[in-house]
Amino acid sequence: MDLVRTPRTELVARFSHGVTAPQHVGRELRAQFGDIDIYLFDQLLRGRFDARSRVLDAGCGDGRNLIYLLQRGFDCYGIDEDATAIQVMRRTAARVAPDVPAGNFAVASLDHLPYGSASMDVVLASAVLHFARDEEHWTRMVREMWRVLAPNGLLFARLASNIGLESLIGPAGRVVRLPDGSTRFIVDEAMLLGWTERLGGRLADPIKTTNVQQQRCMTTWCVIKT
Repeated sequence: MDLVRTPRTELVARFSHGVTAPQHVGRELRAQFGDIDIYLFDQLLRGRFDARSRVLDAGCGDGRNLIYLLQRGFDCYGIDEDATAIQVMRRTAARVAPDVPAGNFAVASLDHLPYGSASMDVVLASAVLHFARDEEHWTRMVREMWRVLAPNGLLFARLASNIGLESLIGPAGRVVRLPDGSTRFIVDEAMLLGWTERLGGRLADPIKTTNVQQQRCMTTWCVIKT
């Protein structure tokens, strides 16, 4: 089962006694989860990581999406093209999970991952794919992440799209200038659905898009490798 959710009535009963006034909740949550992508947090709540322990963050940056997983003993890996980001990632890992080898975090590109086929249970690509130079580059990155994903593995991607902004930025499959001034490679629903089918995967969730006040749209694409 990919969805594990405690009934609301059970949660209410469990926490109805001994409630104290919240203090420094934000600080506590940040210490535990870092600045984790909220849609990745949703995947944790849904139990999608319960039986998927080997995680690659493709485009990990400073490691904001790996802090909780490292603390919980997940077998974490990360790549980024920015050598400075990898240095920060290694320091973060050393602080929260000292036993994790620094070599688990390496300078590499998404379209040439230094891992064997079917070696990862989860591949994260949070705010990374929209830096593709063109559709060919985007395709190479997606195919490479899919290559290293094991059967029943989860691909989690958050990326820029034109969904809800079609009249402002035009068709998908190209690099455009968004209303917020940033330049991104954009996708649309048809493109993501087509690639889900082409890869032979299945959607873990319906495709979801957040429209940030008509300035940009970020879409969540979660695919399970069947």
